[in-house]
Amino acid sequence: MISVDDYRDRVAALLGTAPATAMPLAAAAGLVLAEDVTATVSLPPFDNSAMDGYAVRATDVSGPVTLPVADDIPAGRVDVRPLEPGTAHRIMTGAPLPPGADAVVMVEDTDGGTSQVTISVPAREGAHIRRTGEDVVEGSVALHAGTVLGHSQLGLAAAVGLAEVRVHRPLRVLVASTGTELIDAPAPLRHGQIYESNSVMLAAAIRGLGCEVDVVRSVVDDVEEFRKVIEPKLAGADLLVTSGGVSAGAYEVVKDALTGQGVEFAKIAMQPGGPQGCGRWQGVPVVTLPGNPVSVLVSFEAFLRPAILTALGHTDVSRRRVRARLNEEMSSPAGRRQYRRGVFTPSDREVTGLVGPRGGPGSHLLGAFTQANCLIVLPEDVTSVAVGDEVEVLLL
Repeated sequence: MISVDDYRDRVAALLGTAPATAMPLAAAAGLVLAEDVTATVSLPPFDNSAMDGYAVRATDVSGPVTLPVADDIPAGRVDVRPLEPGTAHRIMTGAPLPPGADAVVMVEDTDGGTSQVTISVPAREGAHIRRTGEDVVEGSVALHAGTVLGHSQLGLAAAVGLAEVRVHRPLRVLVASTGTELIDAPAPLRHGQIYESNSVMLAAAIRGLGCEVDVVRSVVDDVEEFRKVIEPKLAGADLLVTSGGVSAGAYEVVKDALTGQGVEFAKIAMQPGGPQGCGRWQGVPVVTLPGNPVSVLVSFEAFLRPAILTALGHTDVSRRRVRARLNEEMSSPAGRRQYRRGVFTPSDREVTGLVGPRGGPGSHLLGAFTQANCLIVLPEDVTSVAVGDEVEVLLL
């Protein structure tokens, strides 16, 4: 069997890094910068008022004083006249500071006059002025490559003059579920059939990472049919992810179709999710997952999620890990890393908190997964843990 860590490295190496492409800011949310963003302007781009009030010379306002208002400066004005000594300009927040002014007096400290203004407090040089470049200097790096573009980062890119950015392109992922027993809801079930769910889960999880997903559901266990359905879609895909058909049974359609075609199948030292496969089919990276739904979700967390995030340019690709004390005893098969659904509860009395399994170890117990907020990870050399023992917890 292959270790979990070795197999994770294989999957990550298979995907590599997505190419860079220019994308409009409105379409780049959640993506990762492939290149530094250099500011084409300073922020602020000019000295401006931080308050609604009056632009003055501080030496003219050493105490209470009345000054003539020589001009009115709203935000957006571009033809600002210089401030003459012994006068004031009424000014709005964000409006350009007139040449000659070195302070702004808040309107709250005046009588609000429009032809002349009485100022009740001394002015302090530099007060309520936003200086050119005090936030970002023109020509400097505003955002570094590797930055995940959230709303504030996109706002900054727009503010420094960009309409588009170069990002790692979203992966185009083809998701396929296999199994003659699978039926798409809401068709009625016959005895021996089950509703298909793996493609729904995988597509949602992969879209949540920022990928574009195409789905082929419920491919029957027939090699020729599998190839007929999947092959035409490979040309536009960066990755093919399948579920089902990779174990040691008699009708393992994915294994039968792709063995000898560039995809290698192996047993991974884990529970659930032991049977896996990865490689390239017609040049397209392929990751084949088991068929049971919990095995699919655990495999996604262990292998696909970190590999896809890395390919998209992310540097933080791991779930948060903590230590917690068990509130229920557990057992695990020797030689396999076990992932159990669990519920983690932070505790004031415990440094790490408490955790307990939710549902049994069975790979078909999907309902228990929906109630879990973590995976309890038991190492390969651990076969039993008692109440009060400390274990590693992967927070979901």
